[in-house]
Amino acid sequence: MAKVNRRQFLRGVAAGAGALTLAACGGEATTSPTAVPPTAGQATAVPPTAAPTVEQATAAPPATMPSGSMGSTVEITYWGSFSGVLGEAEKATVDAFNNAQKDVKVNYQFQGNYEETAQKLTAAVQARQTPDVSLLSDVWWFSFYINGQLQPLDDLMAAEGVKREAYVDVLLNEGVRKNTVYWVPFARSTPLFYYNKDAWAEAGLEDRAPKTWDEFMEWAPKLNKDGRSAFAHPGAASYIAWLFQGVIWQFGGRYSDPDFTIRIHEDGGIKAGNFYRDTTQTYKWATTPKDVTQDFVTGLSASAMLSTAALAGVEKNAQFPVGTGFLPEGPAGFGCCTGGSGMAILAGLPAEKQQAAMKWIAFATGEEWTIQWAQRTGYMPVRKAAVESESMQKYFTERPNFRTAVEQLPKTRPQDSARVYVRGGDQIIGKGLERITIAGEDPAKVWMDVKAELEETAKPTVELLKTVEG
Repeated sequence: MAKVNRRQFLRGVAAGAGALTLAACGGEATTSPTAVPPTAGQATAVPPTAAPTVEQATAAPPATMPSGSMGSTVEITYWGSFSGVLGEAEKATVDAFNNAQKDVKVNYQFQGNYEETAQKLTAAVQARQTPDVSLLSDVWWFSFYINGQLQPLDDLMAAEGVKREAYVDVLLNEGVRKNTVYWVPFARSTPLFYYNKDAWAEAGLEDRAPKTWDEFMEWAPKLNKDGRSAFAHPGAASYIAWLFQGVIWQFGGRYSDPDFTIRIHEDGGIKAGNFYRDTTQTYKWATTPKDVTQDFVTGLSASAMLSTAALAGVEKNAQFPVGTGFLPEGPAGFGCCTGGSGMAILAGLPAEKQQAAMKWIAFATGEEWTIQWAQRTGYMPVRKAAVESESMQKYFTERPNFRTAVEQLPKTRPQDSARVYVRGGDQIIGKGLERITIAGEDPAKVWMDVKAELEETAKPTVELLKTVEG
């Protein structure tokens, strides 16, 4: 009988228990690479996808609703992107809204992860069979905006008494173009450093995240052992380009400038790439599993960078106490971005549908429900009053891991255009990172290839943006 080492055994246990459905940056822990959106000739009508069966919301609905009465009930369709724990919370949000009032009924349709939702919406737009509201990730909403497919929201927000300043500034501002709101923050996150407290104690380390990558370089050999790596990197499908964005900033580089000038191949990018390559190829204390979240919760890796949104599922499924901390600093200091998704209304709807859609968004991103949403999922509250509320402050005290993202948020910065505005940019960069971490290729060579691909892919976006915004 072949000898089975600890890593193989734990993988078998994890597989036997079933795949964990935990959130990363996107709608699922792992996602398929971004496919090329269908052309107009290929587009077909997208049949509604049945929502997952979940338990009815147990929390009492908020006491207040957005103002205004619309007479007879207006039905709208909402496309969502979450499964597992997050899917239950998303469905509970819809149920709470529908149960709290009679003006609007939201028909919830689960469409798959962020990429799958965006691809279906691309086809639906071409087939003229769109939903009324859709959840869109940070790397997808802009594509629909520049193609004129999203409704400007300021007038609708004003009609519902929703003020811009009520939202956390850095989160709302990412959905603003030419001083107009097109994308309202809902499921927003940042990367966090997650660590296994038992592994830390076993290695004799202080119970905290490393302050710098240099410090972690000293800690990693103590955490690395047979059957367990000190750290785990995700692949392109699990948004490694989102997580690496903070790291490249920490090493003094960036993916691009706001005007789409590509910078990934410059000195800071090469240094950050070499650091990532060294962790897997030279020091060998980092692994590249297919599912980083599963490896972490089953103890196959002692630490990882994961989304805030993974926290509820990680704490529920981990076989050890979990710690979180800010991302480690690099030679150029701190670097961290935001991520996640927001809600957008499709352009061209009748006025009553537009108003109904905004009532739904106002509820889902309102102060009272964003508290419920944050506590059920780990996503950050998107309303300032929610963050400051007695309920959230008490929750942060009871579960300090959830406080980490909120405290780290003021230190974040907007994402680079090459990732969030170039269609498929996330995956182009992510595939390059796989060449570095898995194949051990030279970052200088890889980044030149990535630069060329990003520049070519960005051309239509740059030209269209000039037409749209001047």
